[in-house]
Amino acid sequence: MHALLSLLFFLSLSLVEADVVARFQDVPECLEYFYQGKVPEWGATTPGAARLCQRFANRYHFATLYDTAHRIAVYSAYRFQPSNGGGREKRWFVEPQLVNSSWAAEMKDGYWLGKDNPDIFLGERQALNEDYKHSGFDRGHLNPNGHHAVPGRNATFTLTNVVPQNPKFNQDAWRIHELDLTDIFRTQCSEAYVLVGAVPSTDNWIIKNNVRRVNIPDYMWNAYCCVDANGRPVLSGAATARNTEQNRVDQHSLTELSAFLQQFDTSPVGQLFHNHCQA
Repeated sequence: MHALLSLLFFLSLSLVEADVVARFQDVPECLEYFYQGKVPEWGATTPGAARLCQRFANRYHFATLYDTAHRIAVYSAYRFQPSNGGGREKRWFVEPQLVNSSWAAEMKDGYWLGKDNPDIFLGERQALNEDYKHSGFDRGHLNPNGHHAVPGRNATFTLTNVVPQNPKFNQDAWRIHELDLTDIFRTQCSEAYVLVGAVPSTDNWIIKNNVRRVNIPDYMWNAYCCVDANGRPVLSGAATARNTEQNRVDQHSLTELSAFLQQFDTSPVGQLFHNHCQA
């Protein structure tokens, strides 16, 4: 009996220390990226969804609900950090535990992970860098690198945090929107909790060798909840945008965003933030 209890304890520790988890609530350090620890109901019933506590340099930096069937994220959740520079990563990371649950609990450079495991296909449950090459689409960050200090900035360059984005939209309207949020978070918030997600298309994919590899989302969306120094909500907002050369971002309230998302699912959207980011 003692041996069995010891084994169960070891397995529970392994679950908590891994970055692919059964529930975000199982990892207190990961739950901190959700305001008041409230994980959204939105996306929870996505078939094949994986919950990633994004680990880099032996630390967690944000959380991602990842759709392994479409090979794009449902959303990433993070807390804003003023950038301290550091430039852009030249590497693109993948999640080893989406290949084999016994592999390392930290994102790895996809190129070298592939070199180290030449007989194993890494992309069964996630997108790979080669999927995006010559596709005509940007590797569009959900959780933007500019909303973090190093090393969190580096951690955003994981392919589980990007979706195929129209280049004009990604480099223009959406980039400007992220800069506008930076100004809001710096000047009006003591702490900002952010969700950024994508709505998959019905049948629009990056195709490689006649295989549908990565779904091209129809829409991008984000939402934020700002709190003061005492943790009280002071500001919230949201936005949606078509992932096309329409190149426009529409501003919304959290209530309006919930109504927008509801049209894509029969399950109730529920609260994106605790108490809808209200005091």
